[in-house]
Amino acid sequence: MTRRRAPRQAGEAFRLVREQAAPKTGLAAVQAVWSEALGERLAAVATPVSERAGTLTVDCVDGVWAQELDLMQGQLLERLRGRLGERAPAALRFRVERGR
Repeated sequence: MTRRRAPRQAGEAFRLVREQAAPKTGLAAVQAVWSEALGERLAAVATPVSERAGTLTVDCVDGVWAQELDLMQGQLLERLRGRLGERAPAALRFRVERGR
């Protein structure tokens, strides 16, 4: 006879399911921590859209933000490394969001 496990809190169960279902790519890892690592204000104007050979491409709402974030690249990479360790991108590339 097997024992029933104690029930888990719903929040913890949802977190585990989300982690298991999430793609295991560098881009997905960055997207999962983006708002937390950069803060809500920066995350509202910049969205990670692709990753290739260690470079993360980020769409920005306009050219001013793209330039500003490019100047902050070192700080942003540090924040991402703090959250992702080895899975953090090596470089960031900022561009104006397509369709704007």
